Order: sequence, then structure tokens, then C-alpha cells
Amino acid sequence: MCGLCGLFGVAVHWTDVAAAPEAFKGGRSQPLRQERHARIALANRVLRHYRLKLSDVAGRSYLLSSATGRQAIVPDVMAMWTEAEKLLGRPCDPLDPDLIARLEAD
Repeated sequence: MCGLCGLFGVAVHWTDVAAAPEAFKGGRSQPLRQERHARIALANRVLRHYRLKLSDVAGRSYLLSSATGRQAIVPDVMAMWTEAEKLLGRPCDPLDPDLIARLEAD
């Protein structure tokens, strides 16, 4: 995806509305940003297992980065998993015993 499309062309994703529906009554609000950052922190707990990192891009998109410097702009958390698998060149298995052990240890 083009950087500009990733920044300006993304509509609000359903996960944002589900997380903080009150935030959409009067525009963007602090609770929505807090929820977004909490979602990034949670995703990064899982992504750390794959040596990937997710960060915010202007509150509209996400930047997924690999340990080798590869990057992808993703519009939402669901698209992040597809891009993560592309960056890795292999599937991300949520039932991987090593991943589960790491998450339980945290």
C-alpha cells in the first residue's frame, strides 16, 4: 500500500468503533487514542515472538516492522496478520506452544 493511501485513505475500522463507540459521537477523543495504544501494546506482545513490531501512524494506520528493517503500512489490526506473514515468509500460528509459553511467562 502506498504511504499516502495508508495515511489518508483508510476509513474507521469496526474494531475502533467496537472498542470505544462513544468516541464517534463528537469526533476523535482521548479514550479512542488510549484504546488504540492499548491495542498496539497487546499486538506487540504477540508480535515480539516473531521479531516484529507494530506502531501507530498518525492515528489512522499502523506500521509493521521486522527485525531486518522490512516494513509495511497496514490499515487495521486484522490486515496486520496478513502482512506479518508476508514479512516473515511463513504463517503466524496463534497456537504455537512457544508463543503461548512466552505469553504466559509475561
